[in-house]
Amino acid sequence: MTVPDHQAAAPLGAEAQYRQALDQGRFLIQHCAGCDRAVFYPRMICPHCGADKLAWTAPDGRGEVYSTTVVRRKPEAGGDYNVALIDLREGVRLMSRVEGLAPDAVHIGMAVRAQVARQDGRGLLVFVPNKEAP
Repeated sequence: MTVPDHQAAAPLGAEAQYRQALDQGRFLIQHCAGCDRAVFYPRMICPHCGADKLAWTAPDGRGEVYSTTVVRRKPEAGGDYNVALIDLREGVRLMSRVEGLAPDAVHIGMAVRAQVARQDGRGLLVFVPNKEAP
């Protein structure tokens, strides 16, 4: 089946652009020119002011754990892992996980930094402990 030219040339939506950047090893968030605020999760219109002038930008990547929990699994199912809400320095909060230490060792207020990992051939945003202050 061939794709008509107008579909092949259609621009990617915001979420697809975000995923594409992750797959290329880049973590991007949006910045609104209308209100000068960071935006995450990817959108077409700024949730703060309604402007449609969102540009992609590479965040600093540093932040801190706002909240965390441990998901318990049997070892044969992959073992325990953490799920964390991370506040980035840019002012957005996102859900991810902290790697590089035991799930129970992740704590509120922990300084972390973003990394793009590979999982099943796709880019995946994770965080690792950061020795520097967020």
